[in-house]
Formats: sequence, structure tokens, C-alpha cells
Amino acid sequence: MAWDWQVFCKDTIDSEVIPRCFGSGGEITYLQWMFSAWGWTLSVAACALVVALVFGSLVGTIRTLPDNPWLVRLGNVWVELFRNIPLLVQIFLWYHVVPALFPPMKDLPGFVLVVFALGFFTSARIAEQVRAGIGALPRGQRYAASAVGFTTIQSYRYVILPMAFRIIIPTLTSESMNIVKNSSVAFAVSIAELTMFAMQAQEETSRGVEIYLAVTTLYIISAFSINRVMAFIEKRVRVPGFVAAGGLGGGH
Repeated sequence: MAWDWQVFCKDTIDSEVIPRCFGSGGEITYLQWMFSAWGWTLSVAACALVVALVFGSLVGTIRTLPDNPWLVRLGNVWVELFRNIPLLVQIFLWYHVVPALFPPMKDLPGFVLVVFALGFFTSARIAEQVRAGIGALPRGQRYAASAVGFTTIQSYRYVILPMAFRIIIPTLTSESMNIVKNSSVAFAVSIAELTMFAMQAQEETSRGVEIYLAVTTLYIISAFSINRVMAFIEKRVRVPGFVAAGGLGGGH
């Protein structure tokens, strides 16, 4: 099979090869299109991760609050609801059903709806990790915070959550990488991300091998970059005595 990497230098309209692979004056090459799609993929993933961290941290925390059974049950409902509905179904629900039930949301762009769907789906997983991280802390930390006069909110803000987040950084790394991969479902509602680019470019050029290899490489670069950044953060904030397998060494 002959490789044809010049496909990325072709104009998307008339398939003419453009020198240096970057068009001007309205010309757009497949390489430019692919980089634009990569930007949409990273934008969806980054915004959804922010949503997931905010709601996941909140839900995971309230599931560990003492003497608040109703809040705990509410958090459990959130986790079970978003964790057990397939992501693609949630995308369609947010895109087609939610705007029909709440008409003001019809004015929201599809990008925002996809961010909510992917963010809430991931928040259920992060909530479980936050709950597990808090549960992994020795009880003495909570007692010590109470002993110095901290309220429950202050105890979580200054003692419990900072320690818990240090513990769950490895699992947050996995979720951050997964959210980039899961963003590929956005093609189902016509978000111009990498997977949609690959499908359309392959149909137009009939060069599926080159297109999908390039897209796969960009996904790998994205995931590897996240992994390295999170590994750097983990190294900087590591708790002394923490065992990477998921516990605290010597602290119990």
C-alpha cells in the first residue's frame, strides 16, 4: 500500500495541493482542519473536566458529611444516576430532551450541552474517588481539626480535602486522560472535534489509514501530556509516607 501523506496539504474544497500545507485567503487544508478539530477536542475536554471537578468534589464531599443522611442520599443518587446511564445516551438527552423540557436552554450552543453531559458523567466517577480519598484518611485528622475549634466546613477546607486530593491524584490523572478520549462522542451532535474530522476527511479523501493514524497520534499526544503534567503535580504535592498503591504508609 502506498502512503499519501500529502493528503493533509490538500485544499478541502478542490483537493489541490497547497505549498507548506497551510492555506490562506479562504483556503483550508486538511492539516489546518485537523488542528482546528484538535482544538475543539481539547476545549471540550478541558471545560468538561472543570465541571467534573467542581461537581464531583462537591458530591464526593457531601457523601462523607457526618450526621447528614439526606445529603448523603442525594449524593448517592447523583453518582448512581450519572454513572449508570451510557455517556452517548446522556449526550443525546442533553442535546434533544433537556432543551425541550427547559426551553431557555434551546439558545445554548451544542458545545455547552456536550460539556455538561461529559462533565456530569465524569463527576460521578470523581465523586467516588473524592469519597474514597476522604475515607482513606486516618480519623485522627478529623478529630484534630475539631480539637482546634474548626467547624465542619473549615475542617474540610483546611485539613481533609487538601489531604484527600493529594491521595487521589493518580486516579484523577486517569480521569483526565479518559475525558479526552470520551470527548470523541461529541461527534454524535456535530461538534467538529477530532473523531468527526476523521470520519468526514476519510470519506472525502479515501485515505483512511493516514487520517486515522494522524488522529490517533494526536489523541496519544494529548493523553501523554496530561499524564506528564499530573505526574509533575503529584511529585510536587506528594504526602510524605504516602504509598502509591492507595494508602498512607506508616500514618495509620
